[in-house]
Amino acid sequence: MLAGAVLILLAVALGFFVAFRPRYTDIHVDRRRPPAESNSSMVSKLSGVTVAAMERRVGHKNSGPFGRDALGGAGLKLQPAEFAVLVLVAAFILGLAGYVLQGWLLAVVFAGMCPVAAKALISFRTGRRRAAFEAQLSDMLMSLSGSLRAGHSIAQSMRSASVEMSAPMGEELARIVNEDRVGRPLSESMAEVGLRLQCEDFQWLSQAIEINREVGGDLAGVLDHVADTVRERAQIKGQIRALAAEGKFSAYILIALPFFVAIFINLVNPGYMAVLTETMLGWLLMAVSVVMMAIGSFWISRMVKIAF
Repeated sequence: MLAGAVLILLAVALGFFVAFRPRYTDIHVDRRRPPAESNSSMVSKLSGVTVAAMERRVGHKNSGPFGRDALGGAGLKLQPAEFAVLVLVAAFILGLAGYVLQGWLLAVVFAGMCPVAAKALISFRTGRRRAAFEAQLSDMLMSLSGSLRAGHSIAQSMRSASVEMSAPMGEELARIVNEDRVGRPLSESMAEVGLRLQCEDFQWLSQAIEINREVGGDLAGVLDHVADTVRERAQIKGQIRALAAEGKFSAYILIALPFFVAIFINLVNPGYMAVLTETMLGWLLMAVSVVMMAIGSFWISRMVKIAF
């Protein structure tokens, strides 16, 4: 019965994921669907109404943990309202699973972990996307330099590089090229991409292109020098990350270990952990432990984080 309940919950979660998964980005929900949906299923209608209600509540926010900037930086092609609905549905399903397994305490814990897990997923995907973008930067500069020496303009060179290179560099270059077609300055688009991905090297590249437009000179040679600098910086960053990897892994284990031990003990012997929820002293001890864990996690994160 327990396995069947878990499978049913997973099926419901998969159904909601398929129903809310968008096909296009940066397009309003009302424009993605035809005006008449006589043959649409009840799930599609329900998902459309839910997302529309969430959009009226949340709107199209650019900032925030689940805003457009955060989702775009993570490479998630979702609107903030759609992602918020997915988080709420996942929290409900996990809370129901926790209630079936243990009770209200585990249900609240599972439901509260869902937004935290969503934020961790966005941070993880954002960090991985930024690392991939920085790894492709030197190759992109060499491609631009070769195209400029062949007689192409900087816009044509970026268009060629956007077609040749894979994501995320190809996606960002294609976005810059599209903005250049509608009249936005090239350096401004590049500076925005560097700011969104927190890549100082790309911001330097935009400044170098803007200075070259004003004063002239050999832009291909400038890009070669920038590529050499980026390559050396990437080598140093790789060495530092390798030296700090052990400390980061130890920090992850130390932070996650108390929570996993508490969940395991609660599943094996529920009465052992239930004592903490029966008295005011138990709740006070749990609150103090959570505060101490937050302080310790922040302290460890500052110790293992190295600013370049």
